[in-house]
Amino acid sequence: MDTKRHKDETYKQQAAKDARDLILSWKPDVVITADDNAAKYVIQPYFKDHEIPFVFCGINWNVDAYGFPYSNTTGMVEVAPIDVLFNKARSIRIGAERAVYLGADTLTEKKNAARFESMAEDIGLLLDRRLASTMAEWLAAYEEAQEYDFVIIGSNSGINDWDETEVVDRLKRTTHSLSLTTHNWMMPYSILGFTKIPEEHGEWAAKAALAILDGVAPTDIPIVSNRKWEIWVNHSILMVSGLKLPDPLVRKAKKIQ
Repeated sequence: MDTKRHKDETYKQQAAKDARDLILSWKPDVVITADDNAAKYVIQPYFKDHEIPFVFCGINWNVDAYGFPYSNTTGMVEVAPIDVLFNKARSIRIGAERAVYLGADTLTEKKNAARFESMAEDIGLLLDRRLASTMAEWLAAYEEAQEYDFVIIGSNSGINDWDETEVVDRLKRTTHSLSLTTHNWMMPYSILGFTKIPEEHGEWAAKAALAILDGVAPTDIPIVSNRKWEIWVNHSILMVSGLKLPDPLVRKAKKIQ
């Protein structure tokens, strides 16, 4: 659908209609979808309780907004280890009171930021948000974020002019606050990661689809959340930041040089 790069509502609606028409013309035995926009713009308006079964993955946090489950849907909800991230950040930045969430200006990132904000409030942490549409906006927000105790790096998906080389160069010149992420593809721009494993979603969705092809009803396959994550350390940004991470954490983490 490509609706993260193309955020115009008219484009999203047309992409959804095109997807609907393709599905109806193919008459597949099962459809696998990824991310919130597929659920919001395709499954919910066109395929609720339809004869074609759907397996979703990558829907962030919960499915309440879409009214799932339908009689023809099951899937895996994407959750991040926020409690782990917050606990580790506050153990490294003793006395941390203020943090900021930095991501792209998309539906998914708005949902992610809201969940982080809710959990931050529960532990008495002030969490601001900055959502950018361009690389320049993101870099400006990142530099402003250095005044916070730590920075949560959300996804850059939806920032169309992103240039990894330029971003990394700027980060190496400006970073002095701890940055953390739950996305493995954002590790080149973060010091510490507690990252979800995308393959978990794909493998689960594939197994669910195969079960449906074998005659299992979607309603007999419970909706679940992802359960796995990995720890990463980006040494190139860590070294220029002036920060120090606990040795046991560094030893067991996967490394980005």
